[in-house]
Amino acid sequence: MSFDVTWGHGGKGDPAIQIHHYDERTVILRQSRAVNYEAPFLVLLIGDERALLLDTGATAHPELFPLRETIDNLLPDGYELIVAHSHPHGDHVAADGQFAGRPRTTVVGHGVDDVRAYFGFGPDWPAGTVSLDLGGRVLEIAGSPGHHAAAISVFDPRTGLLLTGDTVLPGRLYVADAQAFVATLDRLVEVAETRGVTHVLGCHVEMRTRPGRDYPIGAPRQPDERAPQMTVDQLRAVRDAAHAVQGRRGVHRFDDFLIYNEPRRIDKFRLIGRGLVHQAFSRIATTRAGAA
Repeated sequence: MSFDVTWGHGGKGDPAIQIHHYDERTVILRQSRAVNYEAPFLVLLIGDERALLLDTGATAHPELFPLRETIDNLLPDGYELIVAHSHPHGDHVAADGQFAGRPRTTVVGHGVDDVRAYFGFGPDWPAGTVSLDLGGRVLEIAGSPGHHAAAISVFDPRTGLLLTGDTVLPGRLYVADAQAFVATLDRLVEVAETRGVTHVLGCHVEMRTRPGRDYPIGAPRQPDERAPQMTVDQLRAVRDAAHAVQGRRGVHRFDDFLIYNEPRRIDKFRLIGRGLVHQAFSRIATTRAGAA
């Protein structure tokens, strides 16, 4: 089991999908920033009888983002596949349609009721966890609202990975419901402290290696980005920070992440404006480099 990989950051020659075998049955994939600036991470967990693909990325078109072809090449012919989502924002569900008509494949719906029904959550949602048996590999699924009402997290006892979607990652944590977000983090820390979590893995990287500094939204390249995996101590830091800023709307900056706590309109305008300025300067720099 290893994170010994250099992730593509938008440079020339990056593949549309970068593939890293964390182990022989755990595959971490990243969509190229050249295809979509979100550059989300996806995870394929393979059991003895079926596999789980968590998220389908930010691009629907198979010629630009050949996700189904990639997954089919990673699995034995005819292998059963469950396609689920950390949450149903567009950069995590765009390629769902590529799996339409695939034999022995279930694409889990996007709503809270769809998620609860498929995984078998009881009336105490989002408290508690439920199990998903892939055959010789039993995952633990937890409801994780706060960023999105239908968000889930996945703990894999085989690897110790806790997959947190957009709830915890080295970047901007967008909080739609602060009360739900804090409660989710309390539950995730409890999982991490009692279930042997080795790494926390979210779906994006937006932080630079310099503490407290993030790349602008829409950045076409991120050559100084930090690694995607986080520690349990960093998860605790997110939990503590969320408690500290609860009731204080706006942007709160920390060494390893930013919390956009129920962001105001001005916060969104500043975020988008900074991104547009960065993209404009990047295009000018690229044009000048090509003319040199």
